[in-house]
Amino acid sequence: MKSSKKTKSDLNKKLQKVLQTPASFDFFVAIHDFIKHIESNPSLLNVLSHRIKVNKELNIPNKYAFLRQIYQGLEDINIKSDTDLGHSRYLVMRELKQIQNGEFSESNIFWRKRELSRKLANLVYGRLDTYLSES
Repeated sequence: MKSSKKTKSDLNKKLQKVLQTPASFDFFVAIHDFIKHIESNPSLLNVLSHRIKVNKELNIPNKYAFLRQIYQGLEDINIKSDTDLGHSRYLVMRELKQIQNGEFSESNIFWRKRELSRKLANLVYGRLDTYLSES
């Protein structure tokens, strides 16, 4: 129970940073940290499974997948590799690098959907909070 309270507290802190960070590259870093916290905790990750009926009804797996693209994109930016990551991951990296370089454009999918990203993080948190409150 103690670890559940700590997990919930830590997750809440990560969410608050997402909600309070103004639209900038730091906002995407806050989302990265929020998703990293979820990814590092297998029990939280299992709560977001597509196998759970409620998640399917709320479309949680797709919402989480969008946020996870940001997480993976920032991971990819920081890793120098000769491995072919695929078109989708390169596109995400390119768009996040533009934001990192201060190139804010509504044609950039992640910049255009920044407020949606904030809302999605809140929805994912709500699903996890429900689980943590029950355990």
